[in-house]
Amino acid sequence: MQTVYKKSEMLTSNPTHYCPGCTHGIAHKLIAESVVELGLMDNVIGVAPVGCAVFAYNYFNCDMQEAAHGRAPAVASAIKRVHKDVAVFSYQGDGDLASIGMAEIVHAATRGENITVVFINNAIYGMTGGQMAPTTLEGQKATTCIYGRQPRSEEGDVVNGNPVRVAELLATLDGPAYIERVMLTDPANVMKAKRAIKKAFEYQMAKKGFTFIEVMSSCPTNWYTSPIDALNIVKTQMIKKYPLGVFKDIGREAK
Repeated sequence: MQTVYKKSEMLTSNPTHYCPGCTHGIAHKLIAESVVELGLMDNVIGVAPVGCAVFAYNYFNCDMQEAAHGRAPAVASAIKRVHKDVAVFSYQGDGDLASIGMAEIVHAATRGENITVVFINNAIYGMTGGQMAPTTLEGQKATTCIYGRQPRSEEGDVVNGNPVRVAELLATLDGPAYIERVMLTDPANVMKAKRAIKKAFEYQMAKKGFTFIEVMSSCPTNWYTSPIDALNIVKTQMIKKYPLGVFKDIGREAK
């Protein structure tokens, strides 16, 4: 029988711990395929976060370093400075990167560290029970805002504040070389996401600077929806606040 598809060599055979319908597994697959296609499998180091992807080191078939909560960009920066010719990536969620790790990502980006960051944005704290994250949408319910995120009260007082648009924020800095936001809701968008991730690694290996891919993901468990409905929420609600697209590309700007 002819083999038409097989798991990437960059992925181990360990079963993942992710909830049914979560798209972390798809994101792992795209990173793995990109690394192999670029011939980097024996020349790549990943940095795992604290959060839903805390066990990412069990799934990628390469050297991995676990980082303290939010500190993955700093760890990745140090590894890259020591191993200048190795592809280095960090893999982080919104609670890890956009909350406790906000200073780390901003400073790594503004320095122009030659690393690739894959940022999974599912608008909620997944591993710890569904608390409000920096990226939680206005009106979205979470265990720490049970009536929905409210930026301000009717009287004008600050309540929960506004969601953070990380891609747009980092695009204002001088250091980044490439920033794009993608989503994993359907085959066409999965392929676009793969092209973005692969391009980020290509830019890194060409020493163009900091690259950042924000991946819009779903969280059926903490959104209390079915996997299909969760994907529809990404397509119909999340992209209103977090539009897809390229926010910075020094290669495009140079043309």
